[in-house]
This record gives sequence, structure tokens and C-alpha cells, in this order.
Amino acid sequence: MITVIAGGVGAARYLTGQLQVTPAPEVTAVVNVADDVELHGLHISPDIDTVIYTLSGAIDRNRGWGLADETWNALNELRALGLDAWFSLGDRDLATHMFRTTLLSQGRSLSEVTARLAEARGLRCRVMPVSDQPIETRVTLAATRHEAQREVGFQEYFVRLGHQPDVAAVRFEGIEAARPAPGVLEAIRDADVVVIAPSNPVVSIGPVLAVPGVSEALAARRDRNVAVSPIVAGAALKGPADRMLRSLGEEPSAVGVARLYRDFISKLVIDEADAALADTVAAMGVQPVVTQTIMSSPQAASALAQATVAAVS
Repeated sequence: MITVIAGGVGAARYLTGQLQVTPAPEVTAVVNVADDVELHGLHISPDIDTVIYTLSGAIDRNRGWGLADETWNALNELRALGLDAWFSLGDRDLATHMFRTTLLSQGRSLSEVTARLAEARGLRCRVMPVSDQPIETRVTLAATRHEAQREVGFQEYFVRLGHQPDVAAVRFEGIEAARPAPGVLEAIRDADVVVIAPSNPVVSIGPVLAVPGVSEALAARRDRNVAVSPIVAGAALKGPADRMLRSLGEEPSAVGVARLYRDFISKLVIDEADAALADTVAAMGVQPVVTQTIMSSPQAASALAQATVAAVS
């Protein structure tokens, strides 16, 4: 059994590769929920939806998020009515959020709703939120010449502000009261291999590790855990991970990723472009595995998954 600690786009792409080399019922994705947000009365789970949409083949491949063949009538009407609708929700995508919100209002857990959504899309792997309790990533924006430090929700930082401002701090509101969702600790404990996917270490993987009990469960089986660095040649392939790491005083490199994860993993898969960093990674007690990590095709994603699992198998 393979358990993948997952964020959004990078993790979803990695999982497509894993499913090419591992039977779907043997794959579990434990997904970040700290990006979740409530807008227009709807509960939106961006990382969960990206994973489900991608693995079911329904994702808009050009954007990397949302559903293919989307229309935007509802969003345009909201804007015409004068609402500042800065978060793009397509008409088909709205059905997912309405379904989730309705079931949550009926007392169903986020785990139950996620399982229903995955099943409806025909997935045979397991997709589960790391926690059923609400967690919210809060980002403190660094002060500028024109504005003092201020804190915003992650989606405002990422979408509305285009993840451009420098970040002074990140915290996870609600994390103390959060508990691992049913099956999460078992999925970690019983896995042959746990993979930390190539997702943003700060805001995609960080909230998962911060849920009480998750880090301990990973540390207890460190020798059978491996991560894939989301930083290649000092830059994130997508999103602000490199800039966030730098702003928060961490090295935006495979070395910085190894430093963040070294208590939880024994191996780190790094790109061939970072082969020169292998000795520095090894000096931290994490064995580097050098291979091609850029998932430019389904074949590349499959090869990456195969090499990642083989590193600790």
C-alpha cells in the first residue's frame, strides 16, 4: 500500500503517475484542507477537488485547476450584480461545492463527503482529508513602504493577490483542535511506503504535518518514508513555494526541503539539475535519490513514481 501526503496540483500530477504503477485500491491520498474556504455560502476544498478532478480525468489541463469545458455564467452574474467575486468558480464546479456544502449541513463529515465525491468520479483509490475539523492557513504579509504588516487568508493571498507579496509568517488557525480524520493514522502506519508529494512545503504539506498525531506517526516509520522535492534548481515549478521559503528564512532548494522534512523521511528525491546538492542533503541524514522529477508527460510522472517508491522498497 502506498500513502501519499498531498497538496494540490503537484501532488495530483504525482498521483497520476503512482496510479500507473500501483493498483488504485492500494493507493491512498491524505490531502491538505487548510486551503479550504467558505465563499458565497459554499464550502470549497481546492486541494481535494484538484486531486479528484485530476485523477478522474476531469481537470482543465490548461489551467491546472477546475473542470474542463467550464462555463462562467453564475460568476459573471455575481459580478454584474456588483459582488467582488475574485475567486473563480465555474458553473460545473459550483455543483461540487453545493453538493459538499449540502451534505456538511446535514451533519456528514468532510471525510464522508470526499469519499462520495471520489466515488462519483469513478476513483478506486482512496482520497481523504487530513482532518474533518476546520483548519485555515493564515498568511502575514510583510510590511511595505505603503502598507503595514497584515494577515490574510491563504486564498486571498494566493488568488486575489496573485501570491506576489512577501510573506512574514504563516500560521494554521484551528490546528490545536484538529484531529486526524478517520483512517489517516492507519493509512500512514500500515503503508508499505509513505510519499510526501512535490507540493509546497509551507502551505500544502505544512498543515498536514501540523495536525496533532500526523508528524508522530510519520516519524515512527521514518525509514519507509520518502519525499519528492518541489524545488528544482532553486525554483518552484508552479506556485510561490520558492519565494515563501526565502521570505520565511528557509533555503529555497532541495537542501531546504531536506531540512524541513528530515525528521519524517529517510530519502529525498531530487532533480538531476540539483545533483550537486546531493552531498549536502546526505549530510543532514537524508539520502538523496537523483532522477528526473519534472512531470512533463504521463510517462515522466509514472517514471518518477516508480523511482520514488523504489527508493524505500
